[in-house]
Amino acid sequence: MAMAPGVRKFALTAHVASSVGWLGSVAVFLVLAVVGLSSEDTQRAQGAYLAMQSAGWYVIVPLAFASLLTGLVQSLGTTWGLLRHYWVLAKLTLTVVATFLLLLHMQVADHVADAAVRTNLSGTDLDGMRVQLVVDAAAAVLVLLTTTALSIYKPRGITRYGWRVQNEQRAERAGERAGGADMGTAAAARA
Repeated sequence: MAMAPGVRKFALTAHVASSVGWLGSVAVFLVLAVVGLSSEDTQRAQGAYLAMQSAGWYVIVPLAFASLLTGLVQSLGTTWGLLRHYWVLAKLTLTVVATFLLLLHMQVADHVADAAVRTNLSGTDLDGMRVQLVVDAAAAVLVLLTTTALSIYKPRGITRYGWRVQNEQRAERAGERAGGADMGTAAAARA
């Protein structure tokens, strides 16, 4: 089921915008996590963690779901298909796992932001969770860069399902050409 060209371009634009937005907002989240972890200034750390919480829930999570949804629309409405190519499956898997882990990660961000409001996060308060915010955000940036690279390079490799669909399409086209040739022969014989 192919999309009309205008719809396909709109869907592609929405997918690229949400995916790039997700990557950019996670990069900002990473910077804020580093600032929160390394800052000696209590107010700066508190501000960083509160900004991370808001950015996470109101920017990153919606962009993650938008990227996932628009990616599904793209794969189902184009010749790439959802299950035909390994790179599409890899990208889908990475996106689903990243979105799930993001929701878990936001619980840590909420906890640290709430603690930052109640305390001054001095010394070793929540150090493990604060470091986890940095590590998780850095890992997310790498995963999102990987999905971006997969979209650009589109490594070769067709799944079994993809081979079956491709062979069925070839057989259909061959049958159509043979049918057209038979009609032309019949018309010539009548003349």
